[in-house]
Amino acid sequence: MAGTGEHTRWVPGDQILWRYRDQGSRRGSALPPLRICRPVTVVQDTEDLLAVWMAPGTECVRPVLENGTQVHAEPLATRYTVPRTTDRYTWWGMGVLKLARPGEPWSVWLFWDRGWVFRNFYVNFEEPLTRWSSGVDSEDHFLDISVSPDRSWKWLDEDEFAQAQRVGLLDRSTAARVRRAGLAAVSVIEAWGAPFRDGWEHWRPDPAWPVPALPDDWDRTPARMPS
Repeated sequence: MAGTGEHTRWVPGDQILWRYRDQGSRRGSALPPLRICRPVTVVQDTEDLLAVWMAPGTECVRPVLENGTQVHAEPLATRYTVPRTTDRYTWWGMGVLKLARPGEPWSVWLFWDRGWVFRNFYVNFEEPLTRWSSGVDSEDHFLDISVSPDRSWKWLDEDEFAQAQRVGLLDRSTAARVRRAGLAAVSVIEAWGAPFRDGWEHWRPDPAWPVPALPDDWDRTPARMPS
């Protein structure tokens, strides 16, 4: 990491953790448990943008039901009410480039098919990232947008967004805030603003970068750092 005045920045090639907490499970002042952890490599870290690469073959953590069922195999009506735990798995495919601007309630992910054929942008609505010494933490907000190379777009997971409200994982004010964020993102997409216009689909990872390892203490309490 490099110090830049009051801020501490990661440098390209640094390995950090990109984590998500359980949605809507806060009780009092306690933080909800971590359910997702993805070791990533820093591509860029400036006052305007954090860009990270999740490489193929990365061991990650994801939520599963306590009986071992994958979350999206559970019917929507009970998907968010049955007990959960976590398991480890290996990320497959071409890898994912993730872009996040400080304070913004979404991150933009880029996906490719084999041969580096660009597939789409994916807008993931979430709490603005909280930086800590070894990574960033957030909480997913269910709603997403897919953006095609031809700049057309569509909402994703509106059924999950609605169900999360029905079972109390998102209260009315939070849901309204997420929907406003969605409309703001649509405005950026339709204007083809950053980061969509910035040519990230042509980016390629440094072949010398090793695949980051998932640490045993992936769910450790953050050691805070300036952001």
